[in-house]
Parts: sequence; C-alpha cells; structure tokens
Amino acid sequence: MSIILTEKITTPAAWVAQDFDRDDSWVHMLSAEQIAAIDAALAGLKDKGLSFPHFTRADFPLGPLEAELARCADELENGRGFLVLRGLPIENYSDAEIDTLYFGIGLHLGEPVGQNPRGDLIGKVMAVGDAKKKDTRVYETNLYLPYHSDPSDVVGLLSVRKAREGGLSSLISVASIYNVILEEYREFLGLYYRPWYFSHLCEDTPSLSPIFSFHEGKLSCRYLRQYLELGHEIMNQPLSKVEIEALDLFDAIIDTDALRLDMMLEPGDLQFANNYAVLHSRNAFLDHDEPEKMRKLLRLWLKMPNARKLAPEFPGRNGFPLPEKAA
Repeated sequence: MSIILTEKITTPAAWVAQDFDRDDSWVHMLSAEQIAAIDAALAGLKDKGLSFPHFTRADFPLGPLEAELARCADELENGRGFLVLRGLPIENYSDAEIDTLYFGIGLHLGEPVGQNPRGDLIGKVMAVGDAKKKDTRVYETNLYLPYHSDPSDVVGLLSVRKAREGGLSSLISVASIYNVILEEYREFLGLYYRPWYFSHLCEDTPSLSPIFSFHEGKLSCRYLRQYLELGHEIMNQPLSKVEIEALDLFDAIIDTDALRLDMMLEPGDLQFANNYAVLHSRNAFLDHDEPEKMRKLLRLWLKMPNARKLAPEFPGRNGFPLPEKAA
C-alpha cells in the first residue's frame, strides 16, 4: 500500500526550470543514419503491403534508432521523465506516412493504446471544436490547456504544424511540486493521498484515486482539476472548503514560473512524457485561417513495458479498450 512520503525527493525526476538554463540534454537529435532507418522501415512496410495500424514492431525495424529508443524508455521511467526527439524532416512525408512512422516509433517504446471509445490510436490535437460547448475537449480548442496527466503510462506529441502565434508546450515535475508542498505546506499532504472522484468526459461513472501515491520508492501523480470537480459533482459529493483550498494551493504551485519548463515544439519534434512523473500543459494560441496551415499535433498514449508498479489504491489505466472487430 502507498505510504506518505515525508522526505524531499532528490532524484533526477525532481527538476526545476533553471536546471536547464545551460543543459539541453533532454533534446535528442536524430542522426542522418537514424532518419534513414525510419525511411527504410516505411519502404519495407509498403513492400509488405502493410499500413497503419495493422503492423507490429517486428514489421518496422529501426536499426540504429532502436538502441536510442531503449535509452529514451529508461529516461522516461527512471530519469527526468520527459525528452524530445528532434530533427525528423516532417515535410518529407505524407499524412499517412506520418501516422505510420509515429506509430512505428511508438511500438519501439511501448504499446499504443486507444484514446477514446472509438479506439483511435493516434489523436489529432487541433482547434477544430467549439469552445462554447461544454462537452468540447479543451485540446480541440485554441484555449489554454491546464496542467494535467493523461490516462496512460506515457504521452507522446508529434508536432506537424505550429500555430501562427503561441501554443507553447509546458512541462512540470511532479516531484518538484511535491517538494514545495512538503517544505511549505506539509499540513495538506494527507489530503492529496486520500481518494478523490475523477471523471473523464468519456466515462459514465467516476473512479476513485488519490492525487499522490508513493509506492515502491516512486512518487506518482494523477491530476486534472476539471475532472476532479466533475467527478465529485456527478457523485453528489461536494468538495469541502479545505479540499478546495488544497486544490487551489496545488494550482498555485504549478503556476510558478520557477518550476515549469516551456518549449516550442517545432515541426518534426516528438515530445514524450511520463504521465506519473510529469504534468503537461499548453498556452493559448492564434491559429492560421487556412485549414491546411492550422496547428496540428499528433498524440500517442503508450503502455510501457518498464512502467512502475502502482499501489492498489492508485489504479493504473492505459487508454480505452479497443472495440471488438466485427465478425
């Protein structure tokens, strides 16, 4: 069972913004040889008559890139919890080829999982929704996207096109958030370990989970305030004043400039983040008027073979069950 961690976290996962003032080692530049391996894998798949998503890792060998991706998987679980692969010449590929190579890279890290009840394995992050409608997902608008974790071990974002203005990606270390609470607001710790109702917009019944869990030497977090508030509303369990105060405090800490790392994802950048160790966000943006120029990111949710073991009261989740194929 999870216990309340009462010591400051000093592992690489506990980073703050100034740690990267002169350190860009979180950016992994793809070499010409590695890009050639991606192109060869695409060509080989075409020769076999296979296409996204109907192929396996073995169908998409990546040669010299495979060792790099293995190191990335270890960094995501045992290091800082995030990284960016840079240098993919995205303009050289068709939309279908982009889906294929992205999925293929994902297969060498983990298992891509469904992102909605339809079973979509790649999500399109674009401002195509009506921000005035309550059921519109925030990632389908150009509005500020609050810090949150996704329901998978790892989330990946591939930048295809940038916005006309804005759209910065932002990451924050869960361990650093925790250290601030531990040092300055220790009296709130127990609240974050108690069960809260979380409701995903695609779920009928909210699920119970703590915000923080410390199990077998690793701190994990699950957070999106909108889903917390919605869960308690659905269950007719109003948040108490102290619970609201705890959430306000959490939001105030993650809004601290000193903690977060902002980055502009350039076309061809692939960002990966561990959903238990890092919260991610995006600021508002102004998009292009022409549909073919609109900001576009592609999202992967990955179930990782090296994922941490989670406490029983902190149930893991990796996407949505894939719909059964018709007979």
